[in-house]
Amino acid sequence: MLVCSDIHAGYDTAPILHGIDLEVNEGEVVGMLGRNGMGKTTLIRSIAGLDPPQVTSGDVLLAGERLTGLASYEIGHRGIGLVPQGRHIFGSLTAEENLTVAARSAEDGNGWTLDRVYQFFPRLRERRTQRGANLSGGEQQMLAIGRALMTNPRLLLMDEPSEGLAPIVLKGIREHMLELKQQGLAIFLVEQNLGLALRLCDRIYVLGEGGRIAWHGTASELDEDPTTKREHLGV
Repeated sequence: MLVCSDIHAGYDTAPILHGIDLEVNEGEVVGMLGRNGMGKTTLIRSIAGLDPPQVTSGDVLLAGERLTGLASYEIGHRGIGLVPQGRHIFGSLTAEENLTVAARSAEDGNGWTLDRVYQFFPRLRERRTQRGANLSGGEQQMLAIGRALMTNPRLLLMDEPSEGLAPIVLKGIREHMLELKQQGLAIFLVEQNLGLALRLCDRIYVLGEGGRIAWHGTASELDEDPTTKREHLGV
């Protein structure tokens, strides 16, 4: 599904990523963990075609099609949905307007619709006329996920979806993410929350010093590897 091959990327002031190789297979949830400042968000932005950063070499492929160098909206049209760090919903728009602003129909006609998102997140139906800025943090995260689903992605990129959420709110978001996994949606999850990643992910990459992959394996293998958790994740 998604293949990143020898990705080098960074900003005007400094290179950040040095030769990232990773894969996300059809129906798989793959995580990326690492300490702050290692380049996790830089990687997600590179995959999504956002500027900055600049991808200086390497390739991003989705189902064999090269995405490197395409504009972010073109990458979205190819089937990548993004739930960005910080949510970035439109505060002046209603919840429903946020959901529909970039909606795309599924090619088979059986994808995500407004009604399906409201069934998935009933709270959003209740809050559909409220401006985004007036929603709680948990409601905004539901909205960010719902907005990405409305693009009917083949692959969902999620950047720190647990950030800033109270434990009880995070529990609900986690259950929704598990349901997406059970439905077979491919997800690439960047997280700081080790427990969430271990619960959700089939495989995990750990991004280490120097913007390079320090470890890769299954979630259960990482859970049983205290050295990697201590040295690269601080736990």
